Amino acid sequence: MIKYFYNPPLVVKKTFSNFLWNSANKKILLTFDDGPVPETTETILKLLDKNKIKAAFFCVGNNVDKYPSLVNAILAEGHTIGNHTFNHKQVTKISSVKLVEEIDLLNKLLLEKYGYKIKYFRPPHGRFNFGLNKILKDREMKNVMWSLLTYDYHSNFELYKKVVSKYLTWNSIAVLHDSLKSKDIIDRSIEFLLEEAFKKNYEIGEPAECLK
Repeated sequence: MIKYFYNPPLVVKKTFSNFLWNSANKKILLTFDDGPVPETTETILKLLDKNKIKAAFFCVGNNVDKYPSLVNAILAEGHTIGNHTFNHKQVTKISSVKLVEEIDLLNKLLLEKYGYKIKYFRPPHGRFNFGLNKILKDREMKNVMWSLLTYDYHSNFELYKKVVSKYLTWNSIAVLHDSLKSKDIIDRSIEFLLEEAFKKNYEIGEPAECLK
């Protein structure tokens, strides 16, 4: 396995040191991208509740618009919602004007419909540019990247286990997916990550403490 496929190179982290790549404390943060979607989101929420874990959900605006009951469930259970653009647009393939629109549409929707102010952003596909810095700074938002991309969206549990076993660390920001692609393995994926963390004496943290 080539490490930087799963954990970005140190030079990238240093160049964009204002982005959050690792948990700010000695705890693992679970994050879920692309939702909410029926079935997968419910499964994730049940497992998080069972294990008394709070996570960060980087939601896509279209899904937020379609599935308000799932948004309400995420918030009611004390989880954090982050911005993953309104239409899952890749930052490097759209203009800055379009990117602002993508971010603001979702921020406005959460604030007006749920009274929720979004503090965190994650770029779809992990692609970003220097212009993103100012856009997020103007909105008092932080860009949350990761130090463990699990590739759960391939729906290959054996690959997932190899990645997590090899690259999970005490301060990982771990990315899983709240999507139909990961639906068939999401329950096993969460359980396996927690088992690995327990085996290595790692703790699971909450967004507020891990994203300081």
